[in-house]
Amino acid sequence: MPRAIWSGSISFGLVNIPVRLMPAVRRRTVRFNQIDARSGARIRQVKVSSVDGTEVPRDELVRGYEVSPDSYVIVTDEELAALDPEASRTIDVSEFVDLADIDPVYFDSAYWLVPDEIAAKAYALLAAALAESGKVAIARFVMRTKQYLAAIRPRDGLLAMSTMVYADEVIAADDLEGAEVLDAVEVSPKELEMAQQLIESLTEHYGPERHEDGYRQRVLDLVEAKAAGKEQPVIAPAAPAADTVVDLMAALEQSVADAKKARKRHPSAGSAKKTAKKAAKRPAKKAGKRKSA
Repeated sequence: MPRAIWSGSISFGLVNIPVRLMPAVRRRTVRFNQIDARSGARIRQVKVSSVDGTEVPRDELVRGYEVSPDSYVIVTDEELAALDPEASRTIDVSEFVDLADIDPVYFDSAYWLVPDEIAAKAYALLAAALAESGKVAIARFVMRTKQYLAAIRPRDGLLAMSTMVYADEVIAADDLEGAEVLDAVEVSPKELEMAQQLIESLTEHYGPERHEDGYRQRVLDLVEAKAAGKEQPVIAPAAPAADTVVDLMAALEQSVADAKKARKRHPSAGSAKKTAKKAAKRPAKKAGKRKSA
């Protein structure tokens, strides 16, 4: 089970709700170590000087900020400590906003906020009030000498908190090289209509359980097979397709047609039709019985 990584309280107005912060996401990344192919030994990272290549002892390492090529300003641990935000055990709510007003690009890491037993009622009240109003709490808190901006929202009866990036950390669309090619692009009403039809034909209720990391599982299967002494055949990746000129309307029309066919073949489509037929028959039978009675 996940363990609390921070404890404190949510504070808004005169209300304080003691909580514990727990991770909401467990990364499933496959990690590899670098190995010496000659001996099978793990590689050890060594810090060396760029001037003479000699190894630098740990106690001789300092922080430097590059102000010009190969020119650094040295900053000590004590100087940085003096600039740390004031240590606090509160998540200070500054405002409440609509969730729809927050672009998802601002969300970073997700956590659960779990209440202390003595604060269960106040916690449940805040979660219910946020759910009823559709609002999200915007707050600041300090964890491990760093101040975070965060959004608190209700989820599954609990409060979830996502740390957020600041506005100046988001790369603006205007700063992207190559985006200017869109300035000369025109979309016709017919193309827009077909694109909307394709979107509608592929629209589903989002189910996260439908999406899996197939690559990670294939890597784990490969590792397991090799650990068991079974060599797996190496399949060369498919060559990238050559650039082709696409008839956009023809591609959209074919995509809509394919999506509609796929819908008809889906198992749920058949069961839905059967259910509809049964439902249509039931009223007729009941009406017939009432006539004969």
